[in-house]
Amino acid sequence: PKYASAQFYIDNVLPRIKDKKIMSIKPFVDRLGYDNVPMEINRLRCRVNYHALKFLPEIEEMAEKLATRMRNRTGNVNPYMALHLRFEKGMVGLSFCDFAGTREEKAMMADYRQKQWPRRFKNGSHLWSLALEKRKEGRCPLEPGEIGIILRAMGYTKETQIYVASGQVYGGSNRMAPLRNMFPNLVTKEDLASKEEIEHFKKHVTSLAALDFLVCLKSDVFVMTHGGNFAKLIIGFRRYMGRHRLKSIKPDKGLMSKFFGDPYMPWATFVEDVMITHQTRTGLPESTFPHYDLWENPLTPCMCRA
Repeated sequence: PKYASAQFYIDNVLPRIKDKKIMSIKPFVDRLGYDNVPMEINRLRCRVNYHALKFLPEIEEMAEKLATRMRNRTGNVNPYMALHLRFEKGMVGLSFCDFAGTREEKAMMADYRQKQWPRRFKNGSHLWSLALEKRKEGRCPLEPGEIGIILRAMGYTKETQIYVASGQVYGGSNRMAPLRNMFPNLVTKEDLASKEEIEHFKKHVTSLAALDFLVCLKSDVFVMTHGGNFAKLIIGFRRYMGRHRLKSIKPDKGLMSKFFGDPYMPWATFVEDVMITHQTRTGLPESTFPHYDLWENPLTPCMCRA
């Protein structure tokens, strides 16, 4: 069960491990709760997250090459931003949010949602008001163009070197066009590596994700666009290892609702809102709170000091 108590594992899992010696628990993330967990168990979690986590030598070597190539794309050593863009078809569908698109695209997405999540979809009539509410609350994935607007408001220029960690973006090149127009120096691992280099890693999707993880971890600025354990663990890792001195930006998605919902808001006002809001959203360690996410914020259980 999700968020199970430590006692559940002691009573149900430990006997099997003793019997079988080794077990694979899938899916595992977030299966152990956060509250009322003994400190020594949370500390063990930290050891697993930030010390025991290892990658195959060929993955680490390739990731180092990709990071080095990012830094040397202009001929000089330069910083780079890593953008974890979560806008795959499955994520868009599961969010049940409304996005810009043609009638045909919206109809196709409605069919997809009905097939994948029939109980939640029902007849779809209730989804419009729900989608508006979720967007206002900042619970919808940011579109590529939206994250581009936020980054420009933060002062990042078109010269910014951006590494994109993403699956196949829903809408393809058309959906990516606004972001690419604002930031033309946008590349993926497929752009940085030769076909021969990347082919070996395509045998396992997790290997490709591991490459993205390490390149993001090494970046000077990391930007997440939606929730998920990939981005949370990167932010937590950077905090834990003292890399919080390098920015890890968690955009305020509700701002986009405010911006697009007010056609009369001047650009200067939006920029001011973005700058003020994100002063405290740059990856510094934070005090924890009930139901906190240890992956993203390891301060209290894992770290002696910020």
